[in-house]
Amino acid sequence: MVRKLRAGDVELALHDQGSGPPILFVHGFPLDHSMWRGQLAASPLAGRFRLIAPDLRGFGSSSVTPGTVGMHEMADDLAALLDTLQIREPVVFVGLSMGGYVAWRFWERHAHRVRALVLCDTRSAPDTPEAAQGRRQFAASVLAEGTAPVATAMLPKLFAEQTATRQPEIVQAMEDVIVRTAPEGIAAALRGMAERPDATPLLATIRVPTLVLVGEHDAISPPAEMRKIADGIAGAQFVEVPDAGHMAPLENAAAVNAALVNFLEAPV
Repeated sequence: MVRKLRAGDVELALHDQGSGPPILFVHGFPLDHSMWRGQLAASPLAGRFRLIAPDLRGFGSSSVTPGTVGMHEMADDLAALLDTLQIREPVVFVGLSMGGYVAWRFWERHAHRVRALVLCDTRSAPDTPEAAQGRRQFAASVLAEGTAPVATAMLPKLFAEQTATRQPEIVQAMEDVIVRTAPEGIAAALRGMAERPDATPLLATIRVPTLVLVGEHDAISPPAEMRKIADGIAGAQFVEVPDAGHMAPLENAAAVNAALVNFLEAPV
């Protein structure tokens, strides 16, 4: 079910499954579409929706662009991918972490293509100058040292403490993904995230059904911060996912899937 398609000036790998209203799952940094495995295949969403999970530019098996890749470029890639797939109807856009950063730009540039938004473990605020500089330094170190240090630095932040004990296989799977990722892709996305603008002003413009999801133990985008995002979007639903950190859809797929089904099947 994984294939490669031309999307503008890049080739994007994607998992494309089923039929019905389309859901676009957009992964976080520095991962690929496999982080959505709990939502694909045998999940309650299968058979009811068309499930599309691409690898963003620079990640997984997609094309790698050195330099800087902005969140707006990734958003435009996804719009081009929908064109290639001949999907004209609006999609449910599900973005986690960096995928949420892409969601803001997708909404800003392609709002007519959005039926609903699901914002998972993400932020609307930009980096502070210090955080942005840290990302640029991290990018330089990745190019110099490779991807293994990225896994070492990121994995403790991505998962709740108990996940490593209870579900070591998913932590290992994501470590494998990170180590396989092209250093140039990681560095380009780091620079792009460092440059991203403040998305907070966009919250008041969102006029589609929106679900805000966050793991109860998320240390990167804590529940209190994500609740403020939900409060800024008219009519948004907020769900705190138990027994999960930043990778809530992977750590507690059952709870996230139940929240998605309830949200997507609720009358508009």
